[in-house]
Amino acid sequence: MKFFNKVAAAAAGFCLFISSIALADTVKVTDVTGREVEVNVPVEHVILGEGRQIYFVGALDKDEPFKRVVGWRDDLAKADPETYAAYLAKYPDIAKLPTFGGMKDGTFDIEQAVALKPDVMLMNIDAKTATEEAGYIEKLEKVGIPLVYVDFREKPMENTEPSMRLIGKLFGKEEKAEEFIKFRADSIAKVTDTLAKANPKKPLVFMERAGGYSDDCCMSFGNENFGRMVEFAGGVNMAKDIIPGTFGTVNPEQVIASNPDQIIITGGNWEGYVPGGAWVGVGYGADEKEAQRKLEGLTERPASTGVKAVKDGNVHAVWHQFYNNPYQFVAIQQMAKWLHPDLFGDLDPEATFKELHERFLPLPYKSGYFVSLNASR
Repeated sequence: MKFFNKVAAAAAGFCLFISSIALADTVKVTDVTGREVEVNVPVEHVILGEGRQIYFVGALDKDEPFKRVVGWRDDLAKADPETYAAYLAKYPDIAKLPTFGGMKDGTFDIEQAVALKPDVMLMNIDAKTATEEAGYIEKLEKVGIPLVYVDFREKPMENTEPSMRLIGKLFGKEEKAEEFIKFRADSIAKVTDTLAKANPKKPLVFMERAGGYSDDCCMSFGNENFGRMVEFAGGVNMAKDIIPGTFGTVNPEQVIASNPDQIIITGGNWEGYVPGGAWVGVGYGADEKEAQRKLEGLTERPASTGVKAVKDGNVHAVWHQFYNNPYQFVAIQQMAKWLHPDLFGDLDPEATFKELHERFLPLPYKSGYFVSLNASR
């Protein structure tokens, strides 16, 4: 009997060994820069090169959104304090997660990253130049840590789906990633299909980036990010031919001369960056009355002088962080309602965002992401 027990135990151990081999699969993945990188998947230990990558990582691991995260950049608490606080309340252990500075500002600690022994490091594409100049890819490769680039910000309308598929592959969550991608595509189609059929006149839209964050005016978007989202929503981006890249600046005189039909300002709670600033604090569970008050205050700046959008009350604010996560489709729906209220009277972006939370995200939905000076919109 002892002999048979030993054989059974050995067989069980062998099966476990074979199982572990099957689970550890070395594959080549292609990141959004076109680099081929070898990674053992599914990954179990991940460093988030930006804390806000949790917006999608949390959708793949809804029940335990931080189970693979061994370290992350320290930006979420300052850039989106309400969301961070909500995660902290539900998952208090994240306060103990090692945090990193950024590649671009030179505060990233590579020795700390190596000590955490991650299976992969997710890095935003906007840090690519700084990462390469510092030789971090080669340094990490020498100790067996692959780095892959994702992008939800520089060219989000082009790179969001590939980024989600890449992370889904790394996590062994391809089906969940595809489910999210389909929900996103269907939500955008509710806008673009209607616009294609109706072919309405497109209003001129000035999209201001982080209005009130500083005294300067006016940061905006070229033909990407929110600038591109305006086009998806049935508008004409005022700065499209002024700003050659994704981000840039237009002067107040250009805004006045262009006389936009609509103004949309991105906002958030930036108390951690600019205490007491004039920014519009929209976001997770935000005080919408206070946000509306601050939005109205921004219309008193010189750039608003005599502008049609201000006269008509067509000035709105949208959560800035839509520019940096795969939830852009919610912003597209809301902007479509602002730009074409007659076409999209039945469209409910709040319901879309609530469904997103219920189906994919670890946190319950709270409103506060949009405000407008036009009460009917």
